[in-house]
Amino acid sequence: MAAAAQLGNLQEEATCSICLEYFSDPVMIDCGHNFCRSCITQSWEGRDGNFPCPQCREISSRKNLRPNRLVGNMVEIAKQLHLPPVKPPGENLCEKHDEKLRLFCAEDQRMICWVCRESKEHKTHSASPIEEAAEEHKVKLQEWLLVLKKQEGYFLESKLKEEEQYKSMRNKLRTEKNKIESEFEKLRQLLKENEQTLHRRLEEMEKKITMIENANITKLSNQITSLRALITEIEKKSEAPAWVLLKDVRSTLSRCNNVKIQCPEMVVKSYKVMVTLDPDTAHPRLLLSEGGRRVRETGTAQTLLDTPKRFTYSPCVLGSEGFTSGRHYWEVQPLQEGGASYVGVTAESVNRKGGFTWSPEGGVWAVERWKGQYWALTSPETPLAPHEKPLKLGVYLDYEGGRLSLYNADSMELLYSFPQAPFTQRLFPIFYLYRGAELRLV
Repeated sequence: MAAAAQLGNLQEEATCSICLEYFSDPVMIDCGHNFCRSCITQSWEGRDGNFPCPQCREISSRKNLRPNRLVGNMVEIAKQLHLPPVKPPGENLCEKHDEKLRLFCAEDQRMICWVCRESKEHKTHSASPIEEAAEEHKVKLQEWLLVLKKQEGYFLESKLKEEEQYKSMRNKLRTEKNKIESEFEKLRQLLKENEQTLHRRLEEMEKKITMIENANITKLSNQITSLRALITEIEKKSEAPAWVLLKDVRSTLSRCNNVKIQCPEMVVKSYKVMVTLDPDTAHPRLLLSEGGRRVRETGTAQTLLDTPKRFTYSPCVLGSEGFTSGRHYWEVQPLQEGGASYVGVTAESVNRKGGFTWSPEGGVWAVERWKGQYWALTSPETPLAPHEKPLKLGVYLDYEGGRLSLYNADSMELLYSFPQAPFTQRLFPIFYLYRGAELRLV
């Protein structure tokens, strides 16, 4: 057993870590590792400086290849013992050239051999050793793990809130049912028919709640199961050898991209806040209701004190409260078919005495409504196509998550979610009204 182990060690020491064959013309580089002269020369081809060791990744500033006669003699001894070179089980070979797959083509997202690299198909493509490519893709997969685990948390939070809400509903129904039974016991002869009618209504309500609960909980459970399966797959792939990790990496990344990262309905509405309008910011053409929950563009400027907070160029008004953290949701109802209106949030530093850019680059995240059509105010504007005409708009702000999303408040269809970006200023709800538009906060 000891002799066999020593022979195995001799095999390993006599084998080049690049070609996995016995050393041919072995040379030593600055870090002390040995390679075939042709293998290390090909590995460094095209580099003018910073020559990395393929084995330990130590960087050398010059090509210093020193012949290693001791290793060469050891190879001759191994050959005389008729020992085959060490090859890893399940080694990946090129189907076209039967050569080892040592490179990864960035354009085609697949592993290739040195012969493929010199072919017309890949000669102009960017390629790197599979170890380097595997490290890059491992980072991408780890980033997706964080995103997917966060999404799993959203769904788990939504499921918990749904279960708590339905439990509360059932408790209220049971309480109401007991109350009705107690009252009708006293008046059974006079109110028996009404008692039966109310019982039927309550039973219908309970059936409807159960039906909705089963559908929503099942949907959330299926989404959680799918996410967990994808997370498990990525975790296993991240720990696999390079050639296994890269084999179907395009398919894995494609499925990651197809995952919708959004906050479920029950989570969104649980963060509803009361937004009121700040009269000190309102443009003179905007008329606010008492209590600051309604605003209309009159077309005629009022005589108002021009304070630093007031918009005097664009017909805008801000919410009274700004946000520097947390999640917040509010709803807005357009009251006029005509007129244009913008709804969203803005940074506190927005220009109130002149024009500004209605886009995230200008510190504004908003959706435009004009003649029944909707656009996300991006650069350029993004047209939206809701399945149903929104009667109310829901605005959801996740400050720490760096995301603003707008919904059809009745169906909770996601109309648009701005790309994730860090918020750095206090954000205020903003409302723009033009040509007689009227809005109400609900």
